[in-house]
Amino acid sequence: MENVSNPLASGSGSRRLSKVERRQQLLQTALLIVREEDADRLTLGHLAVRAGVSKPVVYDHFSTRSALLIELFRWIDTERVDAFRNAMTGNPQTLEETAQTLASAYIHCAADHTDEFHVVGAALAGSNDKAVVFQELLDNCVRMFIAVLEPHAALSVAEMERVCTGLVGAGEALSSATVRGRHTVDEAITTFSSLILGVFQR
Repeated sequence: MENVSNPLASGSGSRRLSKVERRQQLLQTALLIVREEDADRLTLGHLAVRAGVSKPVVYDHFSTRSALLIELFRWIDTERVDAFRNAMTGNPQTLEETAQTLASAYIHCAADHTDEFHVVGAALAGSNDKAVVFQELLDNCVRMFIAVLEPHAALSVAEMERVCTGLVGAGEALSSATVRGRHTVDEAITTFSSLILGVFQR
């Protein structure tokens, strides 16, 4: 995802932000807090201070810290998945190039537990809603795989969904094993790329 360096103005200028714009500003500011100060500093009160708004404005969008973390978790993932999908679909590649790029991006992202997505996810540990949101994000990832790989496939819609669901599951397992030191990032990427190719070169 692109670095966020200029969140929307706090609204003190000539135009009042719409509710959608205000929510975007608050999420951008929350991301800056995580990057610059750590997730532990992300509270509703501190977000209000950093965003230059009153606490009621923040509470109007996020009723609890957990709700804020969940929305930030979802927003970070959606932004990066959409950016990758757009980049891939806008630059036609061979199946081999697509498999390598997809595998590399997925493994690097999933295995990097220092990025904002994993930091926010860790802050959500114990939240009853995390499992539901995580499944939603996995489904979003499956849709991204479908969009990127569909030009190289001659599969039905249902079969494509099943195949991409399996590939995402394999990517998750490889990433988890990489984090545990079972193999290197490069080994995981090579294996994942081979799995993708194996499915579509049948």
